Formats: sequence, structure tokens, C-alpha cells
Amino acid sequence: MHAAGAEVRGTDDIIRIRGLHYAAGGRPVFAGLDLDVLRGGITAIMGPSGTGKTTLLRLITGQAFADQGEVLVDGQDVARLPRKGIYALRRRMGMLFQNGALLTDITVYENVAFPLREHTRLPERLIRQVVLTKLQAVGLRGAADLLPSELSGGMARRVALARAIVMDPALLIYDEPFAGLDPISMGVVLRLIRELNDALGITSIVVSHDVPEISAVADHGYLLSGGRVVASGPPRQLAASELPEVRQFMLGLADGPVPFHYPAPDYETQLLGAVRP
Repeated sequence: MHAAGAEVRGTDDIIRIRGLHYAAGGRPVFAGLDLDVLRGGITAIMGPSGTGKTTLLRLITGQAFADQGEVLVDGQDVARLPRKGIYALRRRMGMLFQNGALLTDITVYENVAFPLREHTRLPERLIRQVVLTKLQAVGLRGAADLLPSELSGGMARRVALARAIVMDPALLIYDEPFAGLDPISMGVVLRLIRELNDALGITSIVVSHDVPEISAVADHGYLLSGGRVVASGPPRQLAASELPEVRQFMLGLADGPVPFHYPAPDYETQLLGAVRP
């Protein structure tokens, strides 16, 4: 178990973040964040709601840029890349969004084929082979002709995963992949995360607050709070931590260092009208 910035990681990091500061709407989100993602493993980014987990993904993918510090992806400083460099970097990433983000008016097959049509000049015969291979990997080759509206929530998430891997990315990013899934679908997605990471030889980042689920597949985890990494290590070590912030999150405790209330003026004063919301 290590506090922020204290752990010594291997040199083969696909992502290296140092001294990251970022504010949104005048509110600090990160204040000196340090974080490494080791190539070839599954790294979990955990923390209470509002700690900037999804914002961190936006910084990694070049959708936002740090106010201070650096975000290095495969040795490249994202903030210093030209637009073409950002696009080239993103083509090496796959993204599974929280809601799947499938295109509703086209079939499962066409959803998975979409990145290939946009970013390559592959012949239709080869596109078909690639799409069917990826659908087979997630167990949905038989659903190729269905529309997203005909899929269950778990099936839609798996189609989105097939689309995320269709370009054979080096880095696969999952943003809350378990949200809204029933236990069976969650188990399927968990297995796919592990199997795809190992079979394809990729690196995976999983942003989640589902502690038992992500602990079952992650090789390494980071717990974010107060704009920093408060603890990092293998999930078993995080679960055994005695740090109050870590125990509160890992055990789902209502009381602890992470407050229930968002910062606000004095309650009585505001009720009496002296301070407007």
C-alpha cells in the first residue's frame, strides 16, 4: 500500500501523469495528481462520485488539457501534440462509454464497422471479416443484423465493446462499464475485460466505483480523493488498507473523510434568506 506518489513502478508505463492540476468552472478537480499505467495490465481508477475519474479520461484522450503538469501517453505529451497528433493517438485507443453510445438507426454490424469505414480504406470483404471476428469475441455474431433497440442492456454494452476493439487498439478505456447491468451481464463483461486484455495483449483502464467487481479483474488500482491519489496497489492491498479514506470507499461506509454534503453556506443563514443559493 502506498500513498500518493510514493510507489515505485516499472519503467514500461504506457501512461505517466505527473503534477497534474486541473480546474473546471473554478472548482479544482486535480491538485498535484501522480499516476502511472503499466503496459499490458488492467488498471482500475476508483473513487467516490465527483472525484474526476471521467475527467481524467478526457485528459488522457486529449479532450481536455491540464492547467499544470504533464500527461504522457506512450511517451508523448498530450498537451503538446498538434491536432493531427491527437487524432493519431486516439486511433490507438478504444473507448467503451458509460451508456455504450451506439448509433440507434443502424444495425449492430454497421455500428462495429463504423470506425473501420471512417479511419481505414479496407475493402468490404476484409471489413466483414474483422467485424464478424470482433462480434464473435463478445459472443454476439448472431446479433449482427439487430438494431440497438432490440438489444438488452448487457448485449448493447458488449456490442460497444466489439466496436471499441475493432481497430485493434493498444489502449482500451472503460468508463463505468458495469453501470445498469444485471448480475449475469456484469459477470459476462467482467470476463470479457480480462480475456480481451490477455488475448489481445493490450492495456486496459477501467474507471469504476463498483469495488467488488473491478477488484476481481484489476491488476492494480488507484483510489482518487481530494484531487490526488490517496492510495494505490493491487486490489487486495487496497481492501486491507487502514487509511480512513480507503476504508470508507472500499467498505461503502456512509460516515468518513469523504463528506455527504457539497460545500455550502451556513444552513440556517441561507434558510433565513441572508445568503442566496
